[in-house]
Amino acid sequence: MMPSLPPPHRRSAGDPVRPPVDESDIVQVLVVDDQTSNLEAIEALLTQSGCRLIRAQSADEALLALLDQEFAAIILDIRMPGMGGFELAELIKQRRRTRDVPILFLTAHSMDEHEVLRGYGTGAVDYLTKPIHSDILRSKVAVFIELFRKRRALAQANARLQREVAERERVEDALRVANRDLERRVQERTDALLQADRRKDEFLASLAHELRNPLAPIRSAVEILPIGIAPDADAARARAVIVRQVDHMTRLIDDLLDVSRITRDKLILQVSRVELASVVAAAVETSRPLIDGRRHTLTVHLPSSAVVLEADPARLAQVLSNLLTNAAKYTAPGGDVRLTGEVQDTEVIIRVLDNGIGINADMLSRVFELFMQGDHSRERSGGGLGIGLTLARRLVEMHGGRLEARSEGAGRGSEFSVRLPLTLRPARKAAPEGEQESELPSGRRILVVDDNRDAAEMLAVMLSTWGQETRVAYDGMEALAIAGAFQPDIVLLDIGLPDLDGHEIGRRIRAEPWGQRALLVAVTGWGQESDLERSRHAGFDRHLVKPVVPGLLRDLIAGAQPGSP
Repeated sequence: MMPSLPPPHRRSAGDPVRPPVDESDIVQVLVVDDQTSNLEAIEALLTQSGCRLIRAQSADEALLALLDQEFAAIILDIRMPGMGGFELAELIKQRRRTRDVPILFLTAHSMDEHEVLRGYGTGAVDYLTKPIHSDILRSKVAVFIELFRKRRALAQANARLQREVAERERVEDALRVANRDLERRVQERTDALLQADRRKDEFLASLAHELRNPLAPIRSAVEILPIGIAPDADAARARAVIVRQVDHMTRLIDDLLDVSRITRDKLILQVSRVELASVVAAAVETSRPLIDGRRHTLTVHLPSSAVVLEADPARLAQVLSNLLTNAAKYTAPGGDVRLTGEVQDTEVIIRVLDNGIGINADMLSRVFELFMQGDHSRERSGGGLGIGLTLARRLVEMHGGRLEARSEGAGRGSEFSVRLPLTLRPARKAAPEGEQESELPSGRRILVVDDNRDAAEMLAVMLSTWGQETRVAYDGMEALAIAGAFQPDIVLLDIGLPDLDGHEIGRRIRAEPWGQRALLVAVTGWGQESDLERSRHAGFDRHLVKPVVPGLLRDLIAGAQPGSP
């Protein structure tokens, strides 16, 4: 029996307050003894050793403690009821997690050599004899505590090192991926810049060539006129040359300015209701000199009934003239050029066909690129800057249509198709001079949705002056809330809104019973074919490009049929 020792010190109200203990720095020692008095005595001796003692009064309690806790050392009584210390030590050393925990045996009697050897054989590191010498106990336990702390610090440092190595490997992998991506993008950008630079050089060479061409005959004509001895026929011919070549230079410069305006979104269409036949006539008149000069046969076939478009007549004639001129340039003299028009459902299709040099398959997808010409050879080049088709496609897209090219290959001719939307209703007769334009039906419920407050409010004011009942919303959620209560006949909906985009709002409106009957109109600054396609998929009836022409908007309101499916 161990000597009686005072119980561990417990803090009283008057004791100084100690700082909180860092749980991560706690070191535990397991004491296994079936005698409570022995456990209390050892705890009292190790109170100041800086460790936390965990008690166990049987082998089962000790094994349970060892399942989920770490210990710097185990102080283990040899003789206990049931499983003794030697047997428990053997079990402890069999487990990988606890095999390296040092064991100090406690014994109250002298042991023979066989017992001592058995203890060391089980993995014990030392013996302590009862009664225990307090300094020896503290010294031995302090050694194990220090070893445990160093081992734990080393394991933590090793874990940190492994994490750092893993993080460094992850960063290096990410850097390698980023570097490969950067190299790829740099290469792509370099290739694009080289291609753009090459095309710029080709364009400048073509521009110089094209601008010099009309200058030569102008210079010659100017030399003839002042002499005064030229026959009248020659003078007239000289004047005609000057006019033609100046007109040609003017068209080149106009094309350059138009491309510049389009790329900067500065080109504005002057839209009105116009018949297709008048637009085609203007285009044929413009391109006729080149067609006749190359002795081509031009055939025009249009529908017998009037086809009415909402378009800028000058710009649409420019598109068709560019296509006719392009066909004439790239068709050998004496060829055939045809222009046809037909109505299919809600659009009109205008085709320009020729039996010229055709377009190779690898060039077909690139003919609408800026400064691109199908045949760069000096002998076969029809002249031009390579911007006519680019300009034509953009103008068609600004009208809500699309321009497509088709060819069966070199020497097989080409076909360019312009698809444009038809008007909602037949053209109205022009009002006699002095007669007021017919009144719009009043009382249409119109919801205007635009995050530009000035634009939305001014449009609503204009609609109100036309006798329409209007509401205004400035974002998507507000639009849906107002629409649900207002149930408009017509919705003029901006696409680029700050919360929900206009396409999503359009889909939600179409999902409502009242929304299936409403006229849904996209009003946006985006006018590419892909933009029109997205609007169609979202359920819009029309796609208008800002700024909307008031006359076109009046026609839309007049043609709407509220309440119809």
